[in-house]
Order: sequence, then structure tokens, then C-alpha cells
Amino acid sequence: MQNQLIQQGVELMLFGMGTVLTFLVLLIIATTTMSALLQRFAKPEPTASAVPAAKASNNDEHLIAVISAAIHKYRSRHKK
Repeated sequence: MQNQLIQQGVELMLFGMGTVLTFLVLLIIATTTMSALLQRFAKPEPTASAVPAAKASNNDEHLIAVISAAIHKYRSRHKK
């Protein structure tokens, strides 16, 4: 009786581990396939060097001002 229970436990363990291994292998195959398809058919994004330097500088100054204002507002609300 005890021997049969241990044998069933081992069979169940191997079945569960096989199921997980199969799922993980299928997941790896699916993600690899999707990645290959996206690299093949997706349009490449424009690089950062395509942005003119003068326009980027103006945006940077504006961005710094906005971030500074947000930090100041956060610190004034959360004083200890």
C-alpha cells in the first residue's frame, strides 16, 4: 500500500514537471517567433540624431523648468 502511494506521488510529480517544462518551452518558442516577426516587419524608429540640435536645446530648457517646478511643488506639500 505504501509503495503504491509513493509510486503515484512520483508519477504525479513527473507529470507536473513535464507539463511545466512543456509550457516553458512553448513560451520560449512563441516569444522567439514573435520577436523575429517584429524585427522583420516592424518599421525602424527614427534615431535621436535626426532631431535638430537647436530644437532639442529649447525643449531641454523647458523640460528643466517644468521638472524644477514640479519638484518645488512636491517639496512644499511634503515638508516634514
